[in-house]
Amino acid sequence: MLESSLTERQLITQFLDALRELPEVHADLDHLEPIGSTADRRHDAQIDLQVAGKSFILLVEAKKAVYPRDVRQMIWQLREASYGRLRGHGKEPLSLLVAESISPGAKELLRDEHVGYYDSAGSMYLPAPGAYFYIDKPPPKTLAKSVRSLFSGRRAQVLHAVLAQHQDWFGVKELAQRAMVSPATASQVLTELERFDWLVSRGQGPSKERHLREPAALLDAWVKQLASIRPANLRRYYVPGTKADQLLERVGEVFDAHEAGYAISHEAAAQRYSPFLSGVSQVRARLLSGSNADAAMGELGARVVDEGANLAIIEAKSPGDLLFRERVGGIWLASPVQVYLDLLRGEGRSKEMAEHLRKERIGF
Repeated sequence: MLESSLTERQLITQFLDALRELPEVHADLDHLEPIGSTADRRHDAQIDLQVAGKSFILLVEAKKAVYPRDVRQMIWQLREASYGRLRGHGKEPLSLLVAESISPGAKELLRDEHVGYYDSAGSMYLPAPGAYFYIDKPPPKTLAKSVRSLFSGRRAQVLHAVLAQHQDWFGVKELAQRAMVSPATASQVLTELERFDWLVSRGQGPSKERHLREPAALLDAWVKQLASIRPANLRRYYVPGTKADQLLERVGEVFDAHEAGYAISHEAAAQRYSPFLSGVSQVRARLLSGSNADAAMGELGARVVDEGANLAIIEAKSPGDLLFRERVGGIWLASPVQVYLDLLRGEGRSKEMAEHLRKERIGF
């Protein structure tokens, strides 16, 4: 049940209005279960539905938010209600879930099981015998905002850590240390990932461990959020006196000499991980801001330019921005996952390079 009867009534009323706008559909609310009524209660509302002259009974379960983890138990409960309580009433019973928000993965599971749903954004799936309605709309703002926040800031560091050790089992404290976040933040992110059914767990209490069983699904979800996440600031420079094929080594040598924290990303990093292009004309790097970075840029003789840049710097505000970098050929490269996400924001053949990197180096 929802936390308040007002929210429940609003959702069911909105669903009724949406049904009545469909062609050859008549829908009437038979009854709405009162809050606190638990005796033989197996659904929240019952709707009499007529579609093109055929009569059905909709048994509605109302929820606040629904994720894949919730769906399997809900399906069993809805079917028990439809096949048990209304058997012999002469009308076809149909189960349907109404919720303020239903995640895309949960919707897919419900469709696979032919269980209807409706959310506050107006998405609807109603598989009635002899009648089929499917309306797909963008998720409600509440769900979109919640998902978007998962892929930014310190929460993104946790996701990065989970993907970096996707083959391992891990505890909250261990994960928090690897991600450079508090145990509370790590725990919150893991709870969200469990809702999407991307994790499996074992043990209980402080010894509980998780394992990422769906790394590809998590990475795909991150990709979908890129357009809504503000990119980091990028400053363009020209480093004189260095040929394009020697610039990467020169940058790495100078940054190391000044102990400036950095990680090469984009095409230059992808080329090191898994060659794809004949050559790379620009080096892009995350650089931890501070006096060491300033001294290194000064030794390079880098000057700010609007055009003709051969070095681009992405400001790293904390060591968490350099998580899981790898030393390859004497150069610090951003993690393959970070390079992949950066390439997808790029231009030219960067997206092709991203898919090549994912296939050859990331592997999921």
